[in-house]
Amino acid sequence: MVDQPHLDEEALAELQDVMENEFGTLVETYLSDSKERIESLQKAAADGDADSFTRTAHSFKGSCINIGAPRLGELCRTAEQAGRDNRLQDVPPLLAAIETEFRQVTDAFHRLLARGTGPA
Repeated sequence: MVDQPHLDEEALAELQDVMENEFGTLVETYLSDSKERIESLQKAAADGDADSFTRTAHSFKGSCINIGAPRLGELCRTAEQAGRDNRLQDVPPLLAAIETEFRQVTDAFHRLLARGTGPA
């Protein structure tokens, strides 16, 4: 997974072309929704609710892939599988990795938006 970038520049360039002036809004919405999804994953894991954990991880995976965050999407795929296999006892380090990668993605998106030009 380390060979995957935090952000997929090619996917982001395509998104920016499509979204034009709404690209920043899309990114901010993704970041806000992602925070909520991480909280939902933590709660589902703490509650032992594998079903909810799996659904949230699946949804989060899709949004990560769509926005161009491949590492985070892969971590969510792994989390989704852990939920499907009812292995919630194995997810604390995975949730920590998701949180760490989300911070990296958030920082990368903020740098990208600060440049004002989108992906290079």
